[in-house]
Amino acid sequence: MATSQGHKIFINMPVRDLKKSTEFFTALGFSFNPQFSDDNAACMVVSDEAYVMLLVDPYFRTFTPRPICPPDHSEVLTAISVASRDDVDRLADIALSRGGSEATDPKDHGFMYVRTFLDPDGHHWELVWMNPANVH
Repeated sequence: MATSQGHKIFINMPVRDLKKSTEFFTALGFSFNPQFSDDNAACMVVSDEAYVMLLVDPYFRTFTPRPICPPDHSEVLTAISVASRDDVDRLADIALSRGGSEATDPKDHGFMYVRTFLDPDGHHWELVWMNPANVH
């Protein structure tokens, strides 16, 4: 499947309260594509190539017969790179002030700085800044 052409990625996540989830991620600076959003789903734009589909639980269940992972379990870690250490802290602080909770302690590896949070539905997110001077 690896080609020189780029692929778009759509991550699908179940949410209990679509309005609350949309407000949470809007506060973090994400926009939503109304063309792919309705009462059952909100298409969160991460980049021109990456999107997160926030799907209300009953609608999410129409895509898979498997049970939804409970909020106190982890199935996926979603990491998003940001432009600076300050952006990591700013966005993590917004997430925590808007109903998210800290998933792990901040990690400073010198070449990389990471803070994590659980969104209101318990999905695990990482905000990552990579020091460009140390990335080869």
